[in-house]
Amino acid sequence: MKVVQGAPLPLGVSRQKEALNFAVEVKEGKQCTLLLYKCGENVPMEKIPMKEEAGTGTVRCVMLSDLPAQACEYNYEIDGKIVTDSYAKGIAGRERWNDQADFTPHQVRGKLPQKEEYPWEDDCPLRIPEEDVIAYSLHVRGFTRHSSSKVKKKGTFRGVMEKLPYLKELGINQIQCMPVYEFEERGRKVNYWGYGEGFFFAPKASYASDHDAQKELKELVKTCHREGIEVVLDFPFTAQTRFQIVEDCLRYYVMEYHIDGFLLNPYQVPVEFLRRDPVLSGTKLLIKDESFQNTMRRFLKGDEGMIASVAEQFRRKTSVSGSCNYITNHTGFTLEDLVSYDAKHNEANGEQNQDGPDYNYSWNCGVEGKTRKKQIVKLRQGQKRNAMFLLMTAQGTPCLLAGDEFGNSQGGNNNVYCQDNETGWVDWSRLEREKSFFHYVKELIAFRKKHGILHQKEALTGTDRSGSGIPDISYHGEAAWQIQQEASSRQLGILYSGSPKKESNCFLLYNMHWIAHSFALPALPKDQAWYQVMSTEEGFYEQPLLIEGKRSIILEGRSVAAFVAGMSQETMRGTRSI
Repeated sequence: MKVVQGAPLPLGVSRQKEALNFAVEVKEGKQCTLLLYKCGENVPMEKIPMKEEAGTGTVRCVMLSDLPAQACEYNYEIDGKIVTDSYAKGIAGRERWNDQADFTPHQVRGKLPQKEEYPWEDDCPLRIPEEDVIAYSLHVRGFTRHSSSKVKKKGTFRGVMEKLPYLKELGINQIQCMPVYEFEERGRKVNYWGYGEGFFFAPKASYASDHDAQKELKELVKTCHREGIEVVLDFPFTAQTRFQIVEDCLRYYVMEYHIDGFLLNPYQVPVEFLRRDPVLSGTKLLIKDESFQNTMRRFLKGDEGMIASVAEQFRRKTSVSGSCNYITNHTGFTLEDLVSYDAKHNEANGEQNQDGPDYNYSWNCGVEGKTRKKQIVKLRQGQKRNAMFLLMTAQGTPCLLAGDEFGNSQGGNNNVYCQDNETGWVDWSRLEREKSFFHYVKELIAFRKKHGILHQKEALTGTDRSGSGIPDISYHGEAAWQIQQEASSRQLGILYSGSPKKESNCFLLYNMHWIAHSFALPALPKDQAWYQVMSTEEGFYEQPLLIEGKRSIILEGRSVAAFVAGMSQETMRGTRSI
């Protein structure tokens, strides 16, 4: 092994032809030594001083040649303290999830970059237009850890790969993964979600079925891309994370892992600055925003004074707001619990039910928790259908929470950050019991995809952009072309106008009042008529129902309906498929 002067950038360990360059930040006046270990051993085999006078600024650097990277791991000793490189691209010593064995100071070590490059086979980020994305939020471990998942490699990147046919069937083309970097899950309570400090550059070893997390994450990304599915990673950097690390980290995952996008906390990261970064240009940089969630939840349960806010949220574009639309997220209730609980039930977390959001805008439909009362079960099923309809008919990118499509429940716990058990895992046995709801969600996604008018590229302005004589979006109430201004109003109609030559108009009705209301149907040209294609009660019809000769329609309480314009009976010879 030959030791020579190193380069200060890039930070971390980088391969320079046949040599490895080590660069680490060390405060002025502190001693620093590079420690080298044989793979799997906790005692250093080599100690190499990194002198301050040989560094640049506060970066110490050294270059080693003829070092067998596949047989070595490394750490630093800084003023007598063993420090694992924050820029380490892989971590050894954490291969077992929540390992309770006593760790020595040398137990966690950085892995060295290998010579062999991953065979990407011309893979690259998909760059699906944001208006065409159907996103799905999941926790890599919790998604398949449950015994009912029926995958071979439960709780791993490969387990997610085994579920890709299911996601494709549902209509998903983007997965958003909760933290997959090497975080510390051990503690008084397990850090199941993975939020907090960690080794951001290193994929989590215990999420890999063979502990080669770098390779397995790349296989997940490449496999997803082959199936037309983007991969977005959640990076909840903390207030202590310096911006340089953030920028270097995101660039690294784009270049090394072909990641399609990131979910970021705008209060910790200057997202607008990152969007101007040349390497991250074209990468989806998303933020978390609860405005759509809170507005639609309140509308769903029948709060007063919501119509104006709901109308605004329906036209909000992800390209403008930077955030996806979601009714439920990992923080808060699942969809099943949203319609089953008035209050959170987090007692199992050990914090006397003081943790988690207090304001969930939920409604239990009459009974707290599980019930066999048929009327309440039916009401809850209808509310879940309404919620999914609200999500899929808004212009912004919709994001489903894993398991919501078949009624996954957390028993009223709205903060499962420490529940690495059946409470926090997705229960796939519910898929068999909730087949009808699953098929409804699947058809709803297909309906959105089929009608581009529901996910337009340009922001809607309320003006006639298509030359059809009708605004691109207009709002209606019991009377056409006007909505009720009373605070007590809980009903809304939305007309999306399509180009006469390319796409049919869509008229969507939302009645979140508990009583029926009559809605006027907007007039169409003489050669067209409205066809009802779905309702809360029936789901999507096998054959669209022709609505001709009627000027209005009655919509039952707490229900929705969708209509698509087609040829009138007088101008068609056979029923047109909508």
